[in-house]
Amino acid sequence: MDYERSDGDKARAAVLPTAVKILVAGGFGVGKTTLVGAVSETKPLRTEELLSEQGVGVDDISGVESKSTTTVAMDFGRISFGDDLVLYLFGTPGQDRFWFVWDELALGALGAVVLADTRRLADCFPSVDYFEQHGLPFVVAVNCFDGARRYSIDEVRLALNLDPEVPVMLCDARERESSKDVLITLLQHVMKGRGAGREPASVGS
Repeated sequence: MDYERSDGDKARAAVLPTAVKILVAGGFGVGKTTLVGAVSETKPLRTEELLSEQGVGVDDISGVESKSTTTVAMDFGRISFGDDLVLYLFGTPGQDRFWFVWDELALGALGAVVLADTRRLADCFPSVDYFEQHGLPFVVAVNCFDGARRYSIDEVRLALNLDPEVPVMLCDARERESSKDVLITLLQHVMKGRGAGREPASVGS
């Protein structure tokens, strides 16, 4: 039976924000949890556990020896842009042994941020490959760790063999404004792709 929405329903629909799902991916210890926590306007949900003996010989902590915890499922946070856009951020686990949850996390995502660490640049290859294979728009954000060697954006792009249209930028995942800039760049990249007639694929379909 057809019915017409009331003026009240229409008014509520007009003010409801658009909800968008974004993934934050990258290698172990690259700063995914830090970025989600830096920008989230609510207390982020974290599924971190202490590193244990089970990870010895499995988890490569070279370059991040001070890291004592790891994400075993996901990080979750949210950030609003104005009154009409809310981003729900899902940080993925970085180790190979937790990749079985990626398809679930990626389902319905609009795009992704791939965090990179120049000390362990190869660690972000699996994330780049995953999003390329699934047709999900993504940006690469180089998290500038203290004391790490700095490379130009062109050098990072070349090392990762990225398509020319994939944005690459430098960031500090600890800083809210820097992390927000990464998310804004991703949204602009997604909209540019849609304007060119490239609709993001539905991951997991």
